[in-house]
Amino acid sequence: MKLTSKTIEQLLIEQQLLVSKPNIDMVFDFLHYDTRQVQANTLLVVKGAFRAEYLTHTADIKGLITETVLDVSLPQWQVTNVQKSLAVLSMAFFDYPQQALWIGAFTGTKGKTTAAYMAFNILKDATNNHTALFSTVDRITGTGPGDKKKSDLTTPESYELFKDMRQAVDNGMTHLIMEVSSQAYLKQRVYGLRYNVGAFLNISPDHIGPNEHPNFEDYLAHKMMLFDHSDQVIVNAESEHLNTVLGHAGQTHDKVYTYSLAGQGGDYTYVSRESAIHESRLIVETSDLNELAGEYRLNLPGDFNESNAMAALIMTALAGAKHENMVHGLDVVFIPGRMLSLPIAGHGVAFVDYAHNYASMRALLNFAQNQYPEGKVLVVVGSPGNKGVSRRADFGRVVSELADIVYLTADDPQFESPKAIADEIAENINNKQLEVHFEMDRIKAIFQAIKQSGERDIVIVAGKGEDPYQKINGTDVPYIGDYAVVQSYHD
Repeated sequence: MKLTSKTIEQLLIEQQLLVSKPNIDMVFDFLHYDTRQVQANTLLVVKGAFRAEYLTHTADIKGLITETVLDVSLPQWQVTNVQKSLAVLSMAFFDYPQQALWIGAFTGTKGKTTAAYMAFNILKDATNNHTALFSTVDRITGTGPGDKKKSDLTTPESYELFKDMRQAVDNGMTHLIMEVSSQAYLKQRVYGLRYNVGAFLNISPDHIGPNEHPNFEDYLAHKMMLFDHSDQVIVNAESEHLNTVLGHAGQTHDKVYTYSLAGQGGDYTYVSRESAIHESRLIVETSDLNELAGEYRLNLPGDFNESNAMAALIMTALAGAKHENMVHGLDVVFIPGRMLSLPIAGHGVAFVDYAHNYASMRALLNFAQNQYPEGKVLVVVGSPGNKGVSRRADFGRVVSELADIVYLTADDPQFESPKAIADEIAENINNKQLEVHFEMDRIKAIFQAIKQSGERDIVIVAGKGEDPYQKINGTDVPYIGDYAVVQSYHD
């Protein structure tokens, strides 16, 4: 919808964001925050490292939303928080698409993408393909070839978020499953958005660094904000810091749907029947969610994925899915870059996974050890540059605990030296028996690890999954993806 001066003023006042306004009557045809994306008669939201000279590149900008008044002749609305203002104006500009969607959201240190894909597949079956997905991997807004695109953020900027919701609604979607990161709340990307169901999977230290959360307490606090914006909430009863998490959830909800492995304290429980190299099987015990109980085959290996499945089952049960939808959805689920396995003649099995923090890596390596107790575990891993600095020590710690051989390599180094990042990981390796290699060419590192592996060994390639780019010096450099690299290996 078009944004008028009166509408802008009203929206900003309602959210207590307005500091000052121009005395002018205007109508804007377009909204954006990037001067390179503007169209005729645009209201520009000024955010980030903005300089007034950017405005000289176009005459299409007719008004500004800004925290600091610029020395330009354009009408300006001064606000207390530009990120919140962008969210508020974006949802209005795209005519509040969230109101036409049932929305389920997942947060947690690990498992968000997996649980989201599970719930997405179940609801696709339940709604006859009228479910959208916003995940770390893909954003899917419809069933057409142009309705699927690679994600650049776990939770997109608010403008893109509501834009994609609008596309989903226009495509006939009735349901949306999305991941919500702590950064989404830290950066106000989901300001003003409410969910029908919010699920809290787990918590462990991550995203702590100069450009992210200053400490674990801040990280946890932003994760728990999901409860404040969800009508119904689900919590993993096996999560760390459970008392804190349940205490926060209970402030705004009389009922919290807790789940766990049988005997571990959850109200809704499951029994693990089988956790094999290519699949898992679980039985959900009797519950008041009648459609939930029964046996399920999960088209993913790893007992840790059964917990993710339980969260997805409860969420979709609350959305009205039937048992047969749940059975079929889990049976066919495929997550790009997650637990992709590939047997290699003479070299055991390679697993490609997006695991990018301590909790995810530990779960993955534990599974590998349990599957091949007589074999060695070889790990290929790096860490991103300019974010998640705490992960580097964590990777050193987890390979020390559970790996036999590690190849330290480049991930997405950004503006940092991949060797310097690898050195930081290595500084935190305290297992003298662990064999450590350095190879900054990621493809060579993967090949070397496979070549060194024997028939009973497992090679874990962690961090990038099927990501088709490496971020180097601010540029997305094409990369064929870890799985394609493994596939291309030959002696």
